[in-house]
Amino acid sequence: MNLRKAALLLLMLLPGPLSATAQDVAAEARAASTALAEAVAALEAATGARDRVSALTDTIRAYEAGLAALREALRQAAIREAALQMQLDSKSEQVAQLLGVLSQLESEPGPLLLLHPSGPVGTVQSGLLLTEVTPALQAEAEALKAQLGELRDLRALQVAAGATLTTGLAAAQTARTALSQAISDRTDLPRRFTEDPDVLRGLLESADTLDAFAGGLSLSENPNEDFTAQKGRLPLPAFGTLIRRADEADAAGVRRPGISLATRPRALVTAPHAATIRYLGPLFDYGNVMVLEPGGGYLVVLAGLDTVYGSVGEVVAAGAPVGLMGGGDPTADEFLANAGNGTGTRETETLYIELRQGSTPVDPADWFALAGP
Repeated sequence: MNLRKAALLLLMLLPGPLSATAQDVAAEARAASTALAEAVAALEAATGARDRVSALTDTIRAYEAGLAALREALRQAAIREAALQMQLDSKSEQVAQLLGVLSQLESEPGPLLLLHPSGPVGTVQSGLLLTEVTPALQAEAEALKAQLGELRDLRALQVAAGATLTTGLAAAQTARTALSQAISDRTDLPRRFTEDPDVLRGLLESADTLDAFAGGLSLSENPNEDFTAQKGRLPLPAFGTLIRRADEADAAGVRRPGISLATRPRALVTAPHAATIRYLGPLFDYGNVMVLEPGGGYLVVLAGLDTVYGSVGEVVAAGAPVGLMGGGDPTADEFLANAGNGTGTRETETLYIELRQGSTPVDPADWFALAGP
């Protein structure tokens, strides 16, 4: 009976299939760190002010991409660690029982183990069962050893991620400050036209809604086939999660014709397409707003920014920085604490995106690649 009990316990202890491994998670984290290091190297190689703006933009976007990858890697690590711990905890009592049975077998006199109460046939069957249990027990021991090693590697990864985050968060903040300075240092920027400040002021005073304001902006009559050809492929202006589609009610029951993204604090906002800045600054209850004209009678409205870059009439390239979201970066400890419970960093800021053709809103979901930038 002792051998049968040991065999039954052993079958219960055999591990199930493994999911994401520590090696997979570590590879993702290393790739994220490499991308950031390459961007920092590009920043250090930049010389002129305009090159510096481009390099700083690449650095910040690489940091945000790397942070998103690291967040996902740590989230997977936390999930895997929890699963391993649950497996080990669930087996602890069974392991103790199995060790007890085997210990009892080892303590019995050798000759008695060679005999079975039911006779020679029972003795042979017991011997066969023992030969099956031994390699299975060895396999289980190796599996437990591997799981414990994976658990150790996952925890070491989180410690290493803390050092990477501390450096990365500081570098990103420095890059954002330098970007603001580099943009203000630029001169002789390309301009399509200069909007009369008095006209804009009068339009702001007379308009009471975004519809009225956007409708009052005179748009270029020149078609932009390049912009219309990008329908369905425009990159989102910021890293984030889609939280509201067009005409979906928000918490207050308000419906708007644009989409909303939840972004990380201080996320960089970029132009989704080459465009002319038609307006930037506070507008009604939208916070700071950037209105871009990509051509063809279209307007792109980005609302909810904390910092806006550029000036009215300036022509910006696709991917050029146009502002930053508000809030403050979490510390490395906060980031790791959130990752430890499987959530990663919190996306606490909201970027509102609206697309208009003339005075008529169109659904941005038809134009933007909503899988993310």
